[in-house]
Amino acid sequence: MKNLFVGNLSFQTTESDLTALFKGSGEVTQVHVAVDRETGRARGFAFVEMPNDEEAAKAIAGLDGKEFGGRNLKVNEARPRTERTAPRSNSGEGRGPGKFSNKVNEVRPRTVRTAPHSSSSGGRRPGRFSNDDYREAARQPREPRW
Repeated sequence: MKNLFVGNLSFQTTESDLTALFKGSGEVTQVHVAVDRETGRARGFAFVEMPNDEEAAKAIAGLDGKEFGGRNLKVNEARPRTERTAPRSNSGEGRGPGKFSNKVNEVRPRTVRTAPHSSSSGGRRPGRFSNDDYREAARQPREPRW
């Protein structure tokens, strides 16, 4: 029994379309079109299971590179599925504060300076503001960028 990977599919391709296409090469046990979980739309690839190895080799030779649905198909033997170490997460955890992080209003600890600048006015220019003037003030929340 061979499991075939079929890539570069049109997003409108259905399981029945693929079953009809691969029936010309031999018996088809199962067809699975990969679908996006969020949108429900096809992802552009599928898996076709064929019970006979010779028929599967015939399907690979005959259909790889063939135009179907306006695209050139990529057909080869599917590799075995590898075990993932950890599931992927889109929650923003572990990335630090960024554009899509949940840590928008987090106040970071400030470092303390030990020696001021060596200018005559103690490191400050007259008539200018410095961060030291606002060291004890509460931080204002930022406006969202969108």
